[in-house]
Amino acid sequence: MVRRPIQPRPPVVEPTPDPNLEPEAEGQGSSGGRFGRVKESVKGVYSRARNYYDRSPRLQRFMWQRKVAPAFWTIASILSLVINLILIVALILVGRQLFTLKGIVEQDLLGGLNDNFALMDEAHIITTVDIATTIQVVDTIPVVFDLPLSQSTTVVLTEDTFMPGTWVDLEATGTGIYLHIDSPADITLPEGTELDIRLDLVVPVSQTVPVVLNVPVNLSVPIDIPLNETELHGPFTGLQDVVSPYQSMLSTLPNAWEETPMCGPLTNWLCDLLFGTH
Repeated sequence: MVRRPIQPRPPVVEPTPDPNLEPEAEGQGSSGGRFGRVKESVKGVYSRARNYYDRSPRLQRFMWQRKVAPAFWTIASILSLVINLILIVALILVGRQLFTLKGIVEQDLLGGLNDNFALMDEAHIITTVDIATTIQVVDTIPVVFDLPLSQSTTVVLTEDTFMPGTWVDLEATGTGIYLHIDSPADITLPEGTELDIRLDLVVPVSQTVPVVLNVPVNLSVPIDIPLNETELHGPFTGLQDVVSPYQSMLSTLPNAWEETPMCGPLTNWLCDLLFGTH
């Protein structure tokens, strides 16, 4: 079987813009201009790569032997190697920061949440409430006391008053008449008679007095409410129960590559090379 040499293709000449052509319309935006420049740059890169490919028979034989399957597997192998190399580099970069990220999540994120939930559960609401209002008091007050009474006064009879066995001392004189009576007798005092008397007694007083008062109230009331004695205690402890298992799980994991089985005495040099453990 005679292999015919691959003839190089003629180079592709990049199109040059005609200076006589009119520039783009002013109505196009800045985004359209940037897109045009990017498009021209991509065309230029493609043209240079195509020219290099056409001028290199060795590259043509490597990429294309007039057979679809070998060309497909060659391109697939190159893409696979490139993708694997990118993934290995990404894993190495992530591995260098893996335990830093682990410490941030364990201590700063989960630990901070757990500690702050505990502090919130132990917190108190401390404030002062100023009260300025008026309270109306409606009540009855019992009044019970003894009233001493000692005084002289004049009373007036409201009706005829019969007084039996009253000692009467009566003396009457006139022309040739003299009358003197000094003996007990039954007499009747007519209505309207005024009598001078003296009162000397104790009067008991027992009375209920209704009271209606408007009392102004102005005071400052200090308030201290512990949150763990309110309904917020349940949500705070529940949030701690949600976060603490993840923090405990992360605390059992290694904190550096030296603590992992992969970086043993025989592979320390590899860990140092890849992850910079020292």
